[in-house]
Amino acid sequence: MKAFEFQTTLTAEPVLTIPAELKTELKAGSSIRVILLLAEPTENKDWTRLTAEQFFQGYSERDSIYDNL
Repeated sequence: MKAFEFQTTLTAEPVLTIPAELKTELKAGSSIRVILLLAEPTENKDWTRLTAEQFFQGYSERDSIYDNL
């Protein structure tokens, strides 16, 4: 199975646009698998900030020896 990755933008009628160079790979009756990954909204910026703060509280200066490996 071949794999192709591309980014596209949905139109007003949620239609995916396939790049022209990939259309030559598509043949009627072919079996394909589509995986759709949506970017998650960052609505809860406070939660993201708090999570990062809590994570770095456990960071010690002694751990800095691992930063440049």
